[in-house]
Amino acid sequence: MTPRSPASGSDPKKTAEEKAAAPRKATAKKATATKAVTEETAAKKAAAKKTAVPKKAAAEKTAVGKKTAVGKKAASKEPAGRTTPGKKAAVKRSAAGKAAVQDAVAKKAGAKKAVAKKAGPKKAAAKRTAAGRTPAARDRTGRGAVDRAAAPSVPAAPAPTPALDAVDRERLLAGTHHDPHSVLGAHPVPDGVVFRAFRPYALSVTVVAGGLRAELHDDGDGFFSGLVPLRDVPEYRLRVAYEGSELDTEDPYRFLPALGELDLHLIGEGRHEQLWRALGAEPMTHQGVSGTRFTVWAPNARGVRAAGGFNFWDGTGFPMRSLGGSGVWELFVPGIGEGELYKFEITRPDGSKTLRADPLARRTEIPPNTSSVVHASHHRWGDDEWLARRTEVPAHEAPFSVYEVHLASWRPGLTYRQLAEQLPAYVRDLGFTHVELMPVAEHPFGGSWGYQVTGFYAPTARLGTPDDFKYLVDALHRAGIGVLMDWVPAHFPRDDWALAEFDGCPLYEHADPLRAAHPDWGTLEFDFGRREVRNFLVANAVYWCEEFHIDGLRVDAVASMLYLDYSREPGRWTPNEHGGRENLDAVAFLQEMNATVYRRTPGVVTIAEESTAWDGVTRATHHRGPSGFGGLGFGLKWNMGWMHDSLQYMSHEPVHRKHHHHEMTFSMVYAYSENYVLPISHDEVVHGKRSLVSKMPGDWWQQRADQRAYLGFMWAHPGKQLLFMGQEFAQGAEWSEAHGPDWWLLDPAYGAEADHRGMRDLVRDLNSVYRRTPALWQRDIHPDGFEWIVGDAADDNVFAFLRRAADGAPLLAVSNFSPVARHDYRLGVPEDVPAWHEALNTDALKYGGGDVTNPHPVKPEAVGRHGRPASIRLTLPPLATVWLRPA
Repeated sequence: MTPRSPASGSDPKKTAEEKAAAPRKATAKKATATKAVTEETAAKKAAAKKTAVPKKAAAEKTAVGKKTAVGKKAASKEPAGRTTPGKKAAVKRSAAGKAAVQDAVAKKAGAKKAVAKKAGPKKAAAKRTAAGRTPAARDRTGRGAVDRAAAPSVPAAPAPTPALDAVDRERLLAGTHHDPHSVLGAHPVPDGVVFRAFRPYALSVTVVAGGLRAELHDDGDGFFSGLVPLRDVPEYRLRVAYEGSELDTEDPYRFLPALGELDLHLIGEGRHEQLWRALGAEPMTHQGVSGTRFTVWAPNARGVRAAGGFNFWDGTGFPMRSLGGSGVWELFVPGIGEGELYKFEITRPDGSKTLRADPLARRTEIPPNTSSVVHASHHRWGDDEWLARRTEVPAHEAPFSVYEVHLASWRPGLTYRQLAEQLPAYVRDLGFTHVELMPVAEHPFGGSWGYQVTGFYAPTARLGTPDDFKYLVDALHRAGIGVLMDWVPAHFPRDDWALAEFDGCPLYEHADPLRAAHPDWGTLEFDFGRREVRNFLVANAVYWCEEFHIDGLRVDAVASMLYLDYSREPGRWTPNEHGGRENLDAVAFLQEMNATVYRRTPGVVTIAEESTAWDGVTRATHHRGPSGFGGLGFGLKWNMGWMHDSLQYMSHEPVHRKHHHHEMTFSMVYAYSENYVLPISHDEVVHGKRSLVSKMPGDWWQQRADQRAYLGFMWAHPGKQLLFMGQEFAQGAEWSEAHGPDWWLLDPAYGAEADHRGMRDLVRDLNSVYRRTPALWQRDIHPDGFEWIVGDAADDNVFAFLRRAADGAPLLAVSNFSPVARHDYRLGVPEDVPAWHEALNTDALKYGGGDVTNPHPVKPEAVGRHGRPASIRLTLPPLATVWLRPA
């Protein structure tokens, strides 16, 4: 007996193995049954032969009257922007085709009546044969009295079936049936087994089960049915005839749900941490048959149908079933595999229809096309050593310098696999420990840089397949480089084929318009208080870390999530239950996300782009702060205050900098309130803000000197470092996603190439010395890792401080942001260091500087300065930073 929906009354004691074995047992008894055939059985064969001739003629006559073409299938729905061959022609023929089908149905009904009249002797002979059959000749599988083993190609004439309930028929046609499996497929009844199929545009449908071939009755509107005198439901297939073609296929409506009760329970609870394994399109083998399971969460839908290339974008014949009160719809479609395009056709509560991309699609078409693509990964990872090593030291206690990359424009035109041949080598040569990739998740508009996401579970198809992206991550790991990605859980665009009002009602967005619309970006904010939505996002964070081996998530726009009044005028926002401005739902979501990611994927780091003074962004979630909130649980936070203040200071002419000295020192007031990253990101070199070197005042030499000094100060300051691509070689123009960095500046044929190469050489050496000097990173989050030597030399534009490693080993960093060299500049130093020597000088000739250096070790003198009993005398180059360490 074939497994089917629980509503069909299946016998739970019948195993799948018994069902699969039944046809073989019947075949094995063929020889025995043949010997036991009586003269009455021979008479049955003769009668059947005589009956078959007029039946064949009637069938051929019926077929002539059928005008429905395969092209009519192509007249079905398809997503915007796609063109199905034959569509126009099919539309022109649609009216005539409909009339022709009605004529064909009438003719076929008359022909079948004539066949049935002539088949009377055949039925009588069959009854006599069954009555005289010996026990040895009967079907030992218990499938009934009709023995087909001796005549495997004998067609059966199903008896008329009870008419399909008018409500079921109308709901199937309208796409609003919640349980099509209870009506379609095969179902046992007292007189046998009823087979029903819904195949619009088909000329005929025949059930094929071992030796049984039963052509179903055409009930009109694409419905076919028949009652076959069988005791149990057999293993069967459908042979569907269209004009000019015939399809042999499994029946999707003979399969049990391919989603388990545990999955549904976890989805309902909002706790399915691997949600992508339950929802979406999953190629699989189900009940011994290969195909794809389609599942989607659409609790407000009146009906959902699967549409795609496999059914000419007409989901009419592929209604999905609702799995209880979970809001999940499911359909296993046999024979569908990787590479198939698909969407979900959703009937909204008002009866209108919408064609939607899969929210959990693992692969998409290349924009501007919007279909989802059935995908299964075949990548074999080679980064075991990297994954084992990344758990050894927490990120905040390890060297951590980041090269931010816009993948599509770093080297325009390169695919993921081509990037894998160039990017790891480049980043490794420069000495960065990590790359941060933006964008990654699929997005329709390239100008958004990936920050308006429609495919949260799919790497952008612009550069290749998901496995191609895995290949790039793998290559970076094998080169010793960690991979961070920009992750955008704050909002999503309003595209009508994506998440916005997905099933006809606010679903992923908040139902309150004041909470849903994002005032800055014209997008929609997620409803963080809905458990299924929160689950969608938490599982998405886990997905990138587990499936793509991502080492860290830089979470975008955290501040916009935390505050209900973010960018909203008075009266345009609703306070929380305590009357405050904090978004309590977003707080709970971020805490759950961080706790889940850190628990499931050790060694991964989460990084918040949070631009306010929210208390406890990087505090553990179970530790409450003065505000009464538990920590958000991030590992690191972008120090937006340091970025803004320090760039503001650098933009002033040196003569005015003494009046803004505090802009460089204020960061140390709060440096240990969070675990910080110092970001010079893409946001700071676009939209009229100018590139990093162009922010600096003065002529070209002064601009480059200022940038070198600034980077030296940045790399020595407590916190991790992040630098956007192109800034490592002092690109003068702003970044544009249309053409990427100005690599031509490094062409030896270009006259100023040495200036740009010198800046890149400095970045390489900054990273090299940084990685070899634990004092610069080991105590980043501990106050005992930093000591001011002089922080108030405003008139001199000088800053000097010590960094210390866990064992106390120091590094002395001195920055002179004035355009004059300062000779014999005395600085207090620890008296236990016998001598100091330069580890790095940003004014070195090889970087394009004036080569004002301290070439020999500098010994302390017993002259007190800056509250210390010993001091050294240094030569400070103009617009430069010098690092010194014990000789």
